[in-house]
Amino acid sequence: MPITLTALQANWQQNHLRYTDAYQSGRSSFIHGLLPQTAVQFGVYQTLEILHKRLGSETIRRALDPNETIDSPVKGQPDGSWMKQSNMVGINVRTIGSFWNVINYALTLPASHDSIHLLPIWEPGVVGSLYGMVSWQINPEFFDTNLAQFVPGLDTVEKQLKVVVNLLHSLGRTVGMDVIPHTDRFSEMVLTSPSLFEWVRRDGPTIIDHTSVVYRYVEEAIWQFLKYHGAADGTPLTFGKDVFFSAGQPAGEGAHLLLTDDQRHQILFGPARDFGGRLRRRVNLIRHLTAQGLETLPMTMAPPYRALHIDPNDFVTDEYGQIWYQYAFDKPQAMSRVFGPLARYRFFESKDNNQQWELDFDRPNYPAWQYIAQKVYACQRTYNFDFMRGDMAHVQMRPEGVPPMIGHYYDPLRFIKRYVQGNGVTHFAFFAETFLAPPDTMGYGDEDDHLDAIEADSTLGDLQSMVVGSDAFRRQFARYDQLRRTRRFAPNFTVMTADKDDPRFDEFYRTGNLFRYFTALFLTDMPSYVGLGFDIRNLHETRGANEEYTKLYVFDIGDDRQPDKVTHGPFVWGQNAEQFAAIGRMREVAESIWPEIIGQETRWLVGPDTAGYNYIVWAHTEPTGYVFAAGMTGKLPETIAGMDEGEVVFDETGCRIYKLP
Repeated sequence: MPITLTALQANWQQNHLRYTDAYQSGRSSFIHGLLPQTAVQFGVYQTLEILHKRLGSETIRRALDPNETIDSPVKGQPDGSWMKQSNMVGINVRTIGSFWNVINYALTLPASHDSIHLLPIWEPGVVGSLYGMVSWQINPEFFDTNLAQFVPGLDTVEKQLKVVVNLLHSLGRTVGMDVIPHTDRFSEMVLTSPSLFEWVRRDGPTIIDHTSVVYRYVEEAIWQFLKYHGAADGTPLTFGKDVFFSAGQPAGEGAHLLLTDDQRHQILFGPARDFGGRLRRRVNLIRHLTAQGLETLPMTMAPPYRALHIDPNDFVTDEYGQIWYQYAFDKPQAMSRVFGPLARYRFFESKDNNQQWELDFDRPNYPAWQYIAQKVYACQRTYNFDFMRGDMAHVQMRPEGVPPMIGHYYDPLRFIKRYVQGNGVTHFAFFAETFLAPPDTMGYGDEDDHLDAIEADSTLGDLQSMVVGSDAFRRQFARYDQLRRTRRFAPNFTVMTADKDDPRFDEFYRTGNLFRYFTALFLTDMPSYVGLGFDIRNLHETRGANEEYTKLYVFDIGDDRQPDKVTHGPFVWGQNAEQFAAIGRMREVAESIWPEIIGQETRWLVGPDTAGYNYIVWAHTEPTGYVFAAGMTGKLPETIAGMDEGEVVFDETGCRIYKLP
């Protein structure tokens, strides 16, 4: 009989004390049978009681003190190469409501999932997109009221994030944050530091000035706004425009003055905790600028990156009555995209005053590099993050491709990694968002060379974008295996990401799910990535409700004019009991053999590109006695050559483990 969600819930009710005791006593690294939708409903007292018994009172005391820092399990590592074998879980905090619920969800994860990637944690802007950060404030929607009531000292979202990282470190996990080289198109960063971004002046739907100096007109317009309306925090304006826009550096008249970035934000927008006041002030300032035709140039993806115009027939009117025109490429290519709500930092100066839309890669805009590196390091230092996921790491805008000599200012994400490591966090690792696309597709030149050049430790890849068993999947899998052995970076065996938990990509996950998870878990020298909720995810033979897809919670759209994206209410967990039970059995067997196989170098007995086989088989270079087999079609032959003497210790829908004598 098929396993049902009701049966799983009944099993939990009958056996939860036994399962929980095994976790609390250290006999298990996760709570068996615990559904994620049950875990995130745990009360604060219930969770703390479980953790207290597992970790001890002193560790819990220290972890719950935001002034204390629990060391990372990889602290002291000389570099970020530990990430090349990490099994990572990606969590969109918006789907589970708060940072605290990351701890509840982690109770369902075995120790083999040793890294937690938190999708963007910053205050969002337009359409509530997590990737359109509007400030360096931590997203206030991730605050947990129940935690604050139970532990009164944890009365801010910042304190709660710090103790969550402390607890994850105590549980043996590394924790990573997204690093985003762009912001909301009219973020607070854009408005306090216009020189760090690229601006245009338009007259209706026509760009009339895209030279390198438009930002100076923006500074003047913002300064006039300040003089007319006064400082939001009441600060007397006893200094000049040059001082305000000095980005932390003394300049011009009154050079003895030095404003910090926080001071400039408070002067322009008001106190950090006054979210409503800051929003009103920002909206008024945006209206002031756009009335003069001044706006940031939107971020682009893929070649040719540059040379844009406005499409006069493509525009939207926002809730404030503001018209936003869509930009388009003059000469688009296959993957060219314009992200209207976003603005990328201006990392390089332009040639010839940007008359031909060409960047001068020999002239970095140094303040932009320093600014974002310092901000990321400040966040790392405050919360003790172990790695960064570099968003859009595939961006390589040099038309000639990757240069033979890689300079200090080749790539901002590389610069950030080096900056953090150079400040003493040697283990800080770099997980790159690239898809290992063909040359000149997502970026100019060869993406493999680019990943080496930016010193990425691992990269996402795109196995999650292919149907298991297809020719494309086999080729890419074999290629990734070769890359991890020959390049400095390691591609992930990616199971599912937040980007792909989207109704448009349901076809990828209707088959092959157990193959994906089993291979990701037991291919011990290849990193892997899986998004929250995969173990219980519905097969979606037909399109599910919007609330069943984690991708749609990357945004916060309340506009019913976008029916394919809008969500009403909280995330709805899947009910795929069969898949959850099968993955649970994989996790149980992993627990029993993990000390013997962790980090072991693998060798193929039947590789992903072996002609004539629809399954793979692997063992270890240094014999552990275990052999693993997985069928891409969900089936394995009854016997596999060379396994006659082996004992089958696990056999589950096309996934098998042998123990050899």
